[in-house]
Amino acid sequence: MAFKISAPYKIINTPIYHKDLGNDTNGLATNKGTIILNNNLSPLKEKNVIAHEMVHINQIKRGDLDYDDCNVYWKGKKYPRSTMKEGAKNLPWEAEAYKNS
Repeated sequence: MAFKISAPYKIINTPIYHKDLGNDTNGLATNKGTIILNNNLSPLKEKNVIAHEMVHINQIKRGDLDYDDCNVYWKGKKYPRSTMKEGAKNLPWEAEAYKNS
């Protein structure tokens, strides 16, 4: 059974929007509390990406995760974006998101 998500869609007061994010990004959790989904995802993939990004939203809300244009901050430690592969499963905030989504 398929389902349709339209923008903005909310899960626990989390607005979800669709946007062309290119080929390498399925979704983003913003530090303003919204989720942006790539607009070319299947309904099943969309559901999985929302679950993953909700983990990041919760990490941000509890103060463990933050970011700016240059760095990601995880539990007080700074990770330069220039030296990491964004979304890599070995990054601590991603490991938690993959485990819990």
